[in-house]
This record gives sequence, C-alpha cells and structure tokens, in this order.
Amino acid sequence: MATCPECDSDIDVDEYDVDKGDLISCPDCGTNLEVVSVSPLEFEATPEDDDDDDLEDDDLEDEDDEDSDDEEEDDDAGDDKEDWEE
Repeated sequence: MATCPECDSDIDVDEYDVDKGDLISCPDCGTNLEVVSVSPLEFEATPEDDDDDDLEDDDLEDEDDEDSDDEEEDDDAGDDKEDWEE
C-alpha cells in the first residue's frame, strides 16, 4: 500500500497491477499521480498542464468563429434567393 503525496491518504494498489510510469488518480483528492517506483510502491504528483488546456480552448474558439462565418455566408445566400424569387 502507498500514500498519496498530496493528501497522505492510503491508496490501495497492488504493485503487481501497475508499472513504472503508469498514471492513476487519487480516490480521495483526485490528484493525478505517476508511479515512480513499484518496489516499494511510490507515487509522484504529475504537473498540471494548463498550457495544453489553453491551446485546446483557443482551437475551439477558432472553430466556433469559422462556423459563425459560414452561417453568415449562408444567411446572405438566402437573402439573394429571396430577391430572385420576387
């Protein structure tokens, strides 16, 4: 049995069930942990990647902007059709 380096709670993981480098989550505090040793079983908190989250958010915003542009073009095209029908 090992302990979480963040909240010191016991983590019930068998050393035979994990390999060095595996990632698990602490059931009590939710911290992402990396297995740094299997004998004895030890964990280390993984750093939070806020930069990756920001990039993903920016990419999503760019996609939303592109969708908005397409919708505006479609609206304009619909206006032209109405003019032709009259």
